[in-house]
Amino acid sequence: MTESFSADWLALREPFDAAARNVGLAERLVSLLPAHPVLLDLGAGSGSLFRWLAPIISRAQVWVLADADEDLLLRAYDDIARWAARQGWTVTQGQRALLVHTPRGAWRVEAGRVDLAAEPAALPLDGVDAVVCSALTDLVSAAWLERLVAALRTPLLACLSVDGRDAFLPRHPLDACVRAGFRRDQGRDKGFGPALGPRAPAALHAMLAARGFAAASAPSDWRIPAAALAMLRELVPGHAEAAARAFPARGRAIDTWRNARMHQAIAGRLAIRIGHRDSLGLPPR
Repeated sequence: MTESFSADWLALREPFDAAARNVGLAERLVSLLPAHPVLLDLGAGSGSLFRWLAPIISRAQVWVLADADEDLLLRAYDDIARWAARQGWTVTQGQRALLVHTPRGAWRVEAGRVDLAAEPAALPLDGVDAVVCSALTDLVSAAWLERLVAALRTPLLACLSVDGRDAFLPRHPLDACVRAGFRRDQGRDKGFGPALGPRAPAALHAMLAARGFAAASAPSDWRIPAAALAMLRELVPGHAEAAARAFPARGRAIDTWRNARMHQAIAGRLAIRIGHRDSLGLPPR
């Protein structure tokens, strides 16, 4: 079973995702897409990547949202419909698809439950013009990602893969302990085999290049300011729990770190940067 994420967490992180994603790589992909592109979004969750990238494409398009969590896919339809209504656009919802009617063409959204941990060659890769994903490649194993790249015949845009360049400010003497435990936990099996974690961006770049793809990447860091208390309340305990899971013998020290960091967050004295990279792979001509 693949690791799942709550709709509330995805909603909380969406504005930080949107601010972090690399526009330059997205625009490069968009410039190469056909007039009416079809995109496959792997691990689509509640559709946040669609809400960010569809306006950049800004013409008639089709999205296939693929995720193992059927509840999240249902939430995606609702979230996209509400988002579109806020833009003043009309939405038509049928049994199998959502149609967003914009001044720049109709955007069709289809959703399907897919076992992402299955053989990547079995994913619905045929008939699409690009494969996109967000916060996925760091959850999968090197073997799984290698098989996905081998099956690709279209461009790939992989957004928001952690790269290990994290910083909690101000610094704390126990940061190194928590960071090491968190890194170890990032490598545990999320349903795809041992996860790549922060090695994902470099691994993906090497795999794409080995297959003849033109590969590029760029930073897409989360920047969590002191004013973002709700996000800080998630990230501090999350890092502490992951570190304690990896280093149970250091539990008391990690609790000390968590308490200190939470006091700083509540006092408006904590900011966090979580290092990510976006990657673009373009297949050989």
